[in-house]
Amino acid sequence: MLDGMSEPGTPAVVFDLDGTLVDSEPNYYEAARRTLAEHGVPDFTWTEHEGYVGISTWESAVLWRERYGLRASVRELFEATNRRYLELARTGTRAYPEMRKFVELLAAEGVPTAVASGSSLEAIEAILAGTGLDAQLRTVVSADEVPRGKPAPDVFLEAARRLGVAPAGCVVVEDAAPGAAAAHAAGMRCIAVPYVAAQADAPEFATAALLVRGGQAEFTAQSAYAWLTETAGPR
Repeated sequence: MLDGMSEPGTPAVVFDLDGTLVDSEPNYYEAARRTLAEHGVPDFTWTEHEGYVGISTWESAVLWRERYGLRASVRELFEATNRRYLELARTGTRAYPEMRKFVELLAAEGVPTAVASGSSLEAIEAILAGTGLDAQLRTVVSADEVPRGKPAPDVFLEAARRLGVAPAGCVVVEDAAPGAAAAHAAGMRCIAVPYVAAQADAPEFATAALLVRGGQAEFTAQSAYAWLTETAGPR
């Protein structure tokens, strides 16, 4: 488009980060595995980790403490995991190629965008800088900045507020069931790209306006943008 502005009615797009824009779950798993091993849980598996995809590190720590009867405080577990995650994230986090293309396409068309994540602000900024996505994604909200994490809608509502767009004028891109539930609770349409393929039939994904059942392997920037513009309502 010659004027660099988004088409009338094209909604703002709010991206989840982990598992949606970038393949950070292996780093989260390794950080969690090391922390739990340190506290007497030596056999934390990837399958178990999949149950925590889409919720914040703090909320994961709450659940670990209850599930494994850990004596360490939630804050201790959170800080240890977050520290390890940051070390891993800084050494290498891969952005999904088609998601990068989607972000670049939206930027070129002047579509407002934001990141709303359950990760700490420090982790979000480190990953965006490391992948170069910070050049396009300048509005960032961490769950640490709002009262409740996903599946509550707080982080998405704050992103809409910062963009100056009504919630109904936003589309969320998410990989996890709690995020899809949060988008629905916020009154936002959702493009769901499940990180765990086996979870595509989760009831939370049934609320998505567009479900890419095959996950990242099936997602393309052009098809997502075409859907976005074809289904756009007034912002």
